[in-house]
Amino acid sequence: MSNTIADGTVTKIKVLTVNIHKGFTTFNRRFMLHELREAVRHVHADVVFLQEVLGTHARHAARHADYPEAPHYEFLADSIWPQFAYGKNAAYPHGHHGNAVLSKFPIVHQENRDVSLPGPERRGLLHCALAIPGQKHQLHVFCVHLGLRESHRREQLRLLSEMINKEVPTGAPVVVAGDFNDWRRRAHDILEELAGLREVFVHATGHSAKTFPAKFPVLSLDRIYVRNAGAHSPIVLPGAPWNKLSDHAPLAAVIDL
Repeated sequence: MSNTIADGTVTKIKVLTVNIHKGFTTFNRRFMLHELREAVRHVHADVVFLQEVLGTHARHAARHADYPEAPHYEFLADSIWPQFAYGKNAAYPHGHHGNAVLSKFPIVHQENRDVSLPGPERRGLLHCALAIPGQKHQLHVFCVHLGLRESHRREQLRLLSEMINKEVPTGAPVVVAGDFNDWRRRAHDILEELAGLREVFVHATGHSAKTFPAKFPVLSLDRIYVRNAGAHSPIVLPGAPWNKLSDHAPLAAVIDL
Protein backbone atom coordinates (compact mmCIF):
# COMPACT_ATOMS: atom_id res chain seq x y z
CA MET A 1 0.00 0.00 0.00
CA SER A 2 1.37 3.42 -0.95
CA ASN A 3 2.70 5.92 1.60
CA THR A 4 1.28 9.44 1.25
CA ILE A 5 2.44 12.57 3.09
CA ALA A 6 0.29 15.53 4.14
CA ASP A 7 0.29 17.33 0.78
CA GLY A 8 -0.86 14.19 -1.07
CA THR A 9 2.55 13.25 -2.44
CA VAL A 10 3.06 9.51 -2.76
CA THR A 11 6.54 8.58 -1.54
CA LYS A 12 6.42 4.78 -1.43
CA ILE A 13 4.54 2.16 -3.40
CA LYS A 14 4.12 -1.58 -3.08
CA VAL A 15 4.51 -3.72 -6.18
CA LEU A 16 3.66 -7.37 -6.80
CA THR A 17 4.64 -9.66 -9.68
CA VAL A 18 3.28 -13.12 -10.41
CA ASN A 19 3.05 -15.48 -13.38
CA ILE A 20 -0.56 -16.64 -13.05
CA HIS A 21 -0.26 -19.62 -15.45
CA LYS A 22 -3.48 -18.61 -17.25
CA GLY A 23 -5.43 -19.03 -14.01
CA PHE A 24 -4.61 -22.72 -13.53
CA THR A 25 -2.54 -24.71 -11.06
CA THR A 26 0.50 -26.72 -12.12
CA PHE A 27 -0.26 -29.08 -15.03
CA ASN A 28 -3.60 -27.24 -15.50
CA ARG A 29 -5.27 -29.46 -12.90
CA ARG A 30 -7.60 -26.84 -11.43
CA PHE A 31 -8.94 -23.45 -12.47
CA MET A 32 -8.02 -21.10 -9.60
CA LEU A 33 -8.57 -17.57 -10.88
CA HIS A 34 -11.16 -16.68 -8.22
CA GLU A 35 -8.84 -17.80 -5.40
CA LEU A 36 -5.95 -16.03 -7.09
CA ARG A 37 -7.90 -12.76 -7.16
CA GLU A 38 -8.42 -12.93 -3.39
CA ALA A 39 -4.73 -13.65 -2.78
CA VAL A 40 -3.64 -10.74 -4.99
CA ARG A 41 -6.05 -8.40 -3.15
CA HIS A 42 -4.63 -9.36 0.25
CA VAL A 43 -1.14 -8.13 -0.71
CA HIS A 44 -2.52 -4.56 -1.02
CA ALA A 45 -0.15 -3.74 -3.87
CA ASP A 46 -0.40 -0.44 -5.72
CA VAL A 47 0.95 -1.86 -8.97
CA VAL A 48 0.62 -5.50 -10.06
CA PHE A 49 2.65 -7.14 -12.83
CA LEU A 50 1.03 -10.24 -14.34
CA GLN A 51 2.36 -12.74 -16.84
CA GLU A 52 0.52 -15.47 -18.76
CA VAL A 53 -2.77 -13.60 -18.50
CA LEU A 54 -5.61 -14.78 -20.73
CA GLY A 55 -7.46 -12.18 -22.72
CA THR A 56 -9.92 -14.80 -23.95
CA HIS A 57 -10.06 -18.58 -24.34
CA ALA A 58 -13.19 -20.13 -25.84
CA ARG A 59 -12.36 -23.72 -24.83
CA HIS A 60 -11.72 -22.92 -21.16
CA ALA A 61 -14.85 -20.77 -21.02
CA ALA A 62 -16.93 -23.69 -22.28
CA ARG A 63 -15.42 -26.18 -19.81
CA HIS A 64 -15.52 -24.21 -16.54
CA ALA A 65 -18.79 -22.94 -15.08
CA ASP A 66 -17.06 -20.24 -13.02
CA TYR A 67 -15.02 -18.90 -15.94
CA PRO A 68 -15.38 -15.08 -15.98
CA GLU A 69 -16.88 -13.32 -18.98
CA ALA A 70 -14.38 -10.45 -18.70
CA PRO A 71 -10.73 -10.82 -19.73
CA HIS A 72 -8.68 -12.13 -16.82
CA TYR A 73 -6.82 -8.86 -16.27
CA GLU A 74 -10.14 -7.00 -15.91
CA PHE A 75 -11.51 -9.70 -13.61
CA LEU A 76 -8.41 -9.46 -11.38
CA ALA A 77 -8.40 -5.65 -11.40
CA ASP A 78 -12.08 -5.53 -10.40
CA SER A 79 -12.75 -2.46 -8.21
CA ILE A 80 -9.29 -2.42 -6.59
CA TRP A 81 -7.16 -1.31 -9.54
CA PRO A 82 -9.08 1.19 -11.69
CA GLN A 83 -6.33 1.33 -14.30
CA PHE A 84 -5.01 -1.63 -16.29
CA ALA A 85 -3.08 -2.35 -19.47
CA TYR A 86 -2.79 -5.58 -21.45
CA GLY A 87 -0.17 -6.59 -23.98
CA LYS A 88 -1.22 -9.49 -26.21
CA ASN A 89 1.78 -11.68 -26.97
CA ALA A 90 0.42 -15.01 -28.22
CA ALA A 91 -2.74 -15.46 -30.31
CA TYR A 92 -4.33 -18.75 -31.40
CA PRO A 93 -7.67 -19.83 -32.90
CA HIS A 94 -9.43 -20.11 -29.53
CA GLY A 95 -7.91 -17.14 -27.70
CA HIS A 96 -4.84 -15.13 -26.70
CA HIS A 97 -2.65 -14.34 -23.70
CA GLY A 98 0.07 -11.91 -22.67
CA ASN A 99 1.26 -9.58 -19.90
CA ALA A 100 -0.77 -7.10 -17.88
CA VAL A 101 -0.24 -4.24 -15.45
CA LEU A 102 -2.86 -3.27 -12.84
CA SER A 103 -2.45 0.16 -11.26
CA LYS A 104 -4.06 2.36 -8.62
CA PHE A 105 -2.47 5.34 -10.38
CA PRO A 106 -3.35 6.75 -13.82
CA ILE A 107 -1.69 4.97 -16.75
CA VAL A 108 -0.82 7.86 -19.06
CA HIS A 109 1.08 5.84 -21.67
CA GLN A 110 1.28 2.18 -22.64
CA GLU A 111 3.10 0.20 -25.30
CA ASN A 112 3.56 -3.51 -25.89
CA ARG A 113 6.84 -4.17 -27.72
CA ASP A 114 7.12 -7.45 -29.62
CA VAL A 115 10.47 -9.05 -28.77
CA SER A 116 9.72 -12.48 -30.24
CA LEU A 117 12.64 -14.23 -31.92
CA PRO A 118 12.56 -17.04 -34.53
CA GLY A 119 10.74 -20.05 -33.11
CA PRO A 120 7.34 -20.83 -31.57
CA GLU A 121 7.61 -18.56 -28.52
CA ARG A 122 5.82 -15.20 -28.63
CA ARG A 123 7.18 -12.63 -26.17
CA GLY A 124 6.50 -8.98 -25.43
CA LEU A 125 7.58 -6.17 -23.12
CA LEU A 126 4.66 -4.15 -21.73
CA HIS A 127 5.73 -0.59 -20.89
CA CYS A 128 3.45 1.76 -18.93
CA ALA A 129 4.06 5.27 -17.62
CA LEU A 130 2.18 6.04 -14.39
CA ALA A 131 1.33 9.47 -12.99
CA ILE A 132 2.21 9.38 -9.28
CA PRO A 133 0.70 12.17 -7.15
CA GLY A 134 3.27 14.78 -6.15
CA GLN A 135 6.15 13.22 -8.08
CA LYS A 136 8.15 15.24 -10.62
CA HIS A 137 8.64 12.28 -12.91
CA GLN A 138 6.25 9.61 -14.10
CA LEU A 139 6.97 6.09 -12.90
CA HIS A 140 7.92 3.81 -15.81
CA VAL A 141 7.06 0.15 -15.32
CA PHE A 142 7.93 -2.77 -17.60
CA CYS A 143 6.16 -6.13 -17.32
CA VAL A 144 8.45 -8.85 -18.63
CA HIS A 145 8.16 -12.50 -19.66
CA LEU A 146 11.32 -13.68 -21.40
CA GLY A 147 12.06 -16.71 -23.55
CA LEU A 148 13.14 -20.19 -22.53
CA ARG A 149 16.33 -20.18 -24.62
CA GLU A 150 19.32 -18.39 -23.14
CA SER A 151 20.29 -16.88 -26.50
CA HIS A 152 16.76 -15.45 -26.80
CA ARG A 153 16.87 -14.07 -23.26
CA ARG A 154 20.16 -12.31 -23.89
CA GLU A 155 18.78 -10.56 -26.94
CA GLN A 156 15.53 -9.71 -25.14
CA LEU A 157 17.50 -8.25 -22.22
CA ARG A 158 19.42 -6.12 -24.68
CA LEU A 159 16.18 -4.94 -26.29
CA LEU A 160 14.69 -4.20 -22.87
CA SER A 161 17.75 -2.16 -21.88
CA GLU A 162 17.67 -0.27 -25.17
CA MET A 163 13.96 0.47 -24.69
CA ILE A 164 14.53 1.81 -21.16
CA ASN A 165 17.50 3.96 -22.14
CA LYS A 166 15.69 5.48 -25.13
CA GLU A 167 12.19 5.96 -23.76
CA VAL A 168 12.62 6.77 -20.05
CA PRO A 169 13.61 10.37 -19.22
CA THR A 170 16.79 10.93 -17.23
CA GLY A 171 16.03 10.74 -13.53
CA ALA A 172 12.65 9.04 -13.87
CA PRO A 173 12.11 5.99 -11.62
CA VAL A 174 11.89 2.59 -13.30
CA VAL A 175 10.50 -0.74 -12.07
CA VAL A 176 10.97 -3.86 -14.20
CA ALA A 177 9.24 -7.01 -12.97
CA GLY A 178 8.13 -10.37 -14.22
CA ASP A 179 9.18 -13.87 -15.21
CA PHE A 180 12.71 -13.77 -16.62
CA ASN A 181 13.14 -17.56 -17.01
CA ASP A 182 16.73 -16.80 -16.01
CA TRP A 183 17.54 -19.92 -14.02
CA ARG A 184 21.29 -19.31 -14.45
CA ARG A 185 20.94 -15.80 -13.01
CA ARG A 186 22.73 -14.09 -15.87
CA ALA A 187 20.30 -11.15 -16.11
CA HIS A 188 21.60 -9.32 -13.02
CA ASP A 189 24.94 -8.33 -14.52
CA ILE A 190 23.51 -7.69 -17.98
CA LEU A 191 20.79 -5.32 -16.79
CA GLU A 192 23.09 -3.51 -14.39
CA GLU A 193 25.68 -2.95 -17.11
CA LEU A 194 23.32 -2.01 -19.94
CA ALA A 195 20.55 -0.17 -18.06
CA GLY A 196 21.73 0.55 -14.51
CA LEU A 197 19.09 -1.73 -12.98
CA ARG A 198 19.48 -3.54 -9.67
CA GLU A 199 17.39 -6.42 -8.38
CA VAL A 200 15.69 -5.70 -5.06
CA PHE A 201 16.16 -9.11 -3.44
CA VAL A 202 19.81 -9.32 -4.50
CA HIS A 203 20.43 -5.79 -3.23
CA ALA A 204 18.78 -6.51 0.14
CA THR A 205 19.82 -10.10 0.83
CA GLY A 206 22.68 -10.90 -1.54
CA HIS A 207 20.72 -13.43 -3.59
CA SER A 208 17.60 -13.57 -5.75
CA ALA A 209 14.43 -15.16 -4.42
CA LYS A 210 13.48 -18.70 -5.44
CA THR A 211 10.04 -18.82 -7.03
CA PHE A 212 9.72 -21.97 -9.15
CA PRO A 213 8.08 -24.40 -8.80
CA ALA A 214 5.76 -22.73 -6.32
CA LYS A 215 5.31 -25.75 -4.05
CA PHE A 216 9.06 -26.32 -3.57
CA PRO A 217 10.91 -23.34 -5.11
CA VAL A 218 14.43 -24.10 -6.29
CA LEU A 219 14.85 -21.72 -9.26
CA SER A 220 15.01 -17.92 -9.21
CA LEU A 221 12.93 -17.11 -12.28
CA ASP A 222 10.91 -14.08 -11.15
CA ARG A 223 12.50 -10.71 -10.43
CA ILE A 224 11.93 -7.05 -9.51
CA TYR A 225 14.53 -4.59 -10.79
CA VAL A 226 14.66 -0.84 -10.13
CA ARG A 227 16.49 2.26 -11.32
CA ASN A 228 16.35 5.79 -9.89
CA ALA A 229 14.49 4.51 -6.85
CA GLY A 230 15.71 5.02 -3.30
CA ALA A 231 15.62 2.49 -0.51
CA HIS A 232 13.53 -0.52 -1.39
CA SER A 233 12.44 -3.49 0.68
CA PRO A 234 11.62 -6.97 -0.60
CA ILE A 235 8.63 -8.67 1.00
CA VAL A 236 8.60 -12.40 1.64
CA LEU A 237 5.06 -13.65 0.98
CA PRO A 238 3.76 -16.76 2.79
CA GLY A 239 3.82 -20.08 0.98
CA ALA A 240 0.09 -20.64 1.47
CA PRO A 241 -2.11 -20.03 -0.41
CA TRP A 242 0.24 -19.09 -3.24
CA ASN A 243 1.80 -22.55 -3.55
CA LYS A 244 -1.61 -23.87 -4.65
CA LEU A 245 -2.57 -21.08 -7.06
CA SER A 246 0.04 -21.20 -9.84
CA ASP A 247 3.30 -22.86 -10.78
CA HIS A 248 5.20 -19.65 -9.85
CA ALA A 249 5.44 -18.04 -6.41
CA PRO A 250 4.91 -14.25 -6.38
CA LEU A 251 7.36 -11.51 -5.40
CA ALA A 252 6.55 -8.19 -3.73
CA ALA A 253 8.54 -5.14 -2.68
CA VAL A 254 8.11 -1.64 -1.31
CA ILE A 255 9.73 0.92 -3.59
CA ASP A 256 10.85 4.33 -2.29
CA LEU A 257 10.23 7.00 -4.91
